[in-house]
Amino acid sequence: MGSILLPFRDINVHASTSHYAFTSPSTPSAPTLVVERPSGDLRLNDGSLLGTKRVSSIAGILGIIKLKLDKYIIVITKAQPMGRLKSHMVYKIIATEFLPLRERPLHDPDEDTYQSLLKNLLQNGPMYFSYSFDITNSFQRQSQSDPLEPLWKRADDRFFWNRFIQTDLIDFRSGGGSAGSGARHHGSQQPGVDAFILPVMFGMMRITPTRVKSTSLTFVLITRRSRHRAGTRYLSRGIDDEGHVSNFNETEQIIILNDTSGSLGGFAGGGGMENGRAGGNNGQEVQVMSYVQTRGSVPVYWVEVNTLHYVPNLQIRGVETAIEAARKHFDEQIRLYGENYLVNLVNQKGRESRVKDAYEQMVRFLIASPAEEKMADQYTSEKLHIVEPAHKNQEFGRLHYLYFDFHNETKGLRWHRAQILLDQLKQGLMQGQYFRGVDMPAQGQLEVRNQQTAVVRTNCMDCLDRTNVVQTMIARWTLTRQLIDLGVLQPGQSADDDGAFRNLFRNVWADNADVVSKSYSGTGALKTDFTRTGQRTRAGMVQDLNNSITRYLRNNFADGPRQDGFDLFLGAYLPSNHIGGPLLFLDRRPIIIQSIPYVLAASCFMVLVASFTRRLPNSTLWPIRIFIVLWFVIGIWCLRFIYTHGMLYVNWPKLNTPKWAIDGYQETMVSVRKDKLLGQFVTRHERGASNARLNHLEEGKKRIQ
Repeated sequence: MGSILLPFRDINVHASTSHYAFTSPSTPSAPTLVVERPSGDLRLNDGSLLGTKRVSSIAGILGIIKLKLDKYIIVITKAQPMGRLKSHMVYKIIATEFLPLRERPLHDPDEDTYQSLLKNLLQNGPMYFSYSFDITNSFQRQSQSDPLEPLWKRADDRFFWNRFIQTDLIDFRSGGGSAGSGARHHGSQQPGVDAFILPVMFGMMRITPTRVKSTSLTFVLITRRSRHRAGTRYLSRGIDDEGHVSNFNETEQIIILNDTSGSLGGFAGGGGMENGRAGGNNGQEVQVMSYVQTRGSVPVYWVEVNTLHYVPNLQIRGVETAIEAARKHFDEQIRLYGENYLVNLVNQKGRESRVKDAYEQMVRFLIASPAEEKMADQYTSEKLHIVEPAHKNQEFGRLHYLYFDFHNETKGLRWHRAQILLDQLKQGLMQGQYFRGVDMPAQGQLEVRNQQTAVVRTNCMDCLDRTNVVQTMIARWTLTRQLIDLGVLQPGQSADDDGAFRNLFRNVWADNADVVSKSYSGTGALKTDFTRTGQRTRAGMVQDLNNSITRYLRNNFADGPRQDGFDLFLGAYLPSNHIGGPLLFLDRRPIIIQSIPYVLAASCFMVLVASFTRRLPNSTLWPIRIFIVLWFVIGIWCLRFIYTHGMLYVNWPKLNTPKWAIDGYQETMVSVRKDKLLGQFVTRHERGASNARLNHLEEGKKRIQ
């Protein structure tokens, strides 16, 4: 039996008490994938299976995941068409369903919490897929891949977001997975499984047919978020030992000319498409031009520790300890992208200066005998700081570090001064080129005319707001250059000259900024009014204030469960199947510590009630005043205690609690035990308190795929 290279566009699920069976009605000759219940053993069956209770139609199998008590098949039940890329439809996941392997699911508080974490991630995480197009790879990498490989094998491992939960299917396909005694070809390759493995990308996708100067084209923006070291803002910073950095995103801007297949179409099994491709292009060459940028956290070991203070505590380990990890990171970046222009936008003064200094120290370690240059102006003593390799043929001779003092140069709404950075980058952008391919109608394959040989890797502290402004500026300049090369624009003209397209471009990039920011920080991006309108507005500043306050609240009180969701979905944490053990998500802080926020809320309530309660004309005022003062003092004391001992009230992850969070929690508990008022109550809970954040570490193991 030969391999079907593309995933099935239509799958029926047949459920019974003994198994789930997955078939493709449009491909009756394909084998049936059978998942045995409750064991989870996989097998392929050549014929149809009888005795099923329920038949439902799904858009695809997202994966299989084992939690504490049961395994679940996660299926995509609803997918929204987002548009076509070179005739290939791209979908966004809208709804999913968990199919338990046990006929009668066992109820357990931890099991319910695990499911809740996963469902929240799937509901809020923007995930996309295509049945016939590899959206995990840029056009340039696609041109270098083998089209005869199944789609999942061609996927970029960094952006194959459901890779972990597809492990059972992939292992079974390779002959090494679990299989029942009735499995056909047990222990051998199973190419029939290929059509059931659907790669999914996490990020942002916009496909928009438009016009520039009367020339029709399709404008596409794709941001792919890496599954490695994925997490939330203050719980995932810097680099890990494998060379993966936090909040790494690859953004590809694409324009496609002469592509007449941009209309939307719904999900339909085998309906008039050949391998998911739609109609032709009237014999004209379909031209594809793309440009890739990246962003990622500063590649050293550093963290920001939440303490309920607005500004977290910054901790940076010695740069020399991260050299090997940084080598791995930049080895991969150079191999994938070529020349790397490392644009650093953190502040040169204040707390951020320590991150800047650590990054520059790391670059000096990597580049032997670097040549450095600093530039100053009336606004700042270090407008630009450039570190270049002395020799191109050295190991990291393709790294080019460029620091730009974004804060000082653009403060006071001088956003036009970001052009200084672009002017410094132009030579590298010209030399690095962009990707260009032509889809020849006769050949049906993309013919490469030009390749991108360099990338701009931008970062600020979060790799969000300042990074968005700079990436948008670079993308606009590159787009103008591409359109001039195509003859759509004349030299001296700009893509911004077309008002309708200018608005489209700005809004798509602002939407991209919001998606990337929401995935990492929990809110939309700051400064998007500038991205959307080209200028800062008062309404935008008010929105930024709202987002900043929301970020503070989310980062302190909501990011722990979000981080747990990432770790669970991506396989960074494996639940234990131990039944009857201590509940993982139970709050084990001493009761007195847990009660203080409730006392604070009660004091506020009492003060408000006493202040607005009507009093009789002849009643005495001093009792009510004493009552108000008493509760006011209690409230102030509670608020001060919470703020002073903030690490006790941050909502930390329960699955992979960071070591620095555990250490900080224990240090804070030591100070509480010394408190004259509460110390005596906490001491008697000392054993439980000291282990409150450690118990879960015995409940599972880390696993990085």
